[in-house]
Amino acid sequence: MRATFSRSRALVNFAAALVNFAAALGLALVLIQCSTTDSDAAPPAGERKASSEATLAAWETVYTVLQHPRCMNCHPAGDAPLQGNQSRAHAQNVTRGPDGNGMFAMRCNTCHQESNVAGPNMPPGAPHWKLPEPKMPLVFEGRSSGELCRQMLDPAQNGGRTPEQLFEHLAHDPLVLWGWNPGDGRDPVSTPHAELVRAARAWIDGGCGCPD
Repeated sequence: MRATFSRSRALVNFAAALVNFAAALGLALVLIQCSTTDSDAAPPAGERKASSEATLAAWETVYTVLQHPRCMNCHPAGDAPLQGNQSRAHAQNVTRGPDGNGMFAMRCNTCHQESNVAGPNMPPGAPHWKLPEPKMPLVFEGRSSGELCRQMLDPAQNGGRTPEQLFEHLAHDPLVLWGWNPGDGRDPVSTPHAELVRAARAWIDGGCGCPD
């Protein structure tokens, strides 16, 4: 019995060590992808400051998009999705549910299909319409610029994505692109999508700097 217990405890310790290693590896990959390697020589201080300012300005463009209701409404601080330009709680008492797809008869795809339903106040739609899962809610609502920036870079809080995967998500995911084609009666994201893509690219290439 004592030998069996010792082996079980050793397995538990080994599994915990693997989890810690995976988390450290994920952070290392983020740091590698968010660093510039064009030259071994450090640029002059003035150039570093200008580069840092440009990177932070690029992030602010990304942040502005993420705070727009078309994006933030599906990244609420609570368990209810938000609606409208006023980001009010979803009608019908809709909640996130255990997998982000709602609860029971109030599943997201009960009303939200692969595309928008034509007409004012009709359900919007896009592929994979859902909220993030409760174990990783990816909250945008109420986050300061610095807080959201650091969250976006943390694989434990961003869906396990690297910076390059974040870029692909922002640039090509149909659910993200819906924000610029939200259907009748809804304001699209005010920043052009091409500008978001340029800003995201500049932010990552500039080192993923975050404001305080």
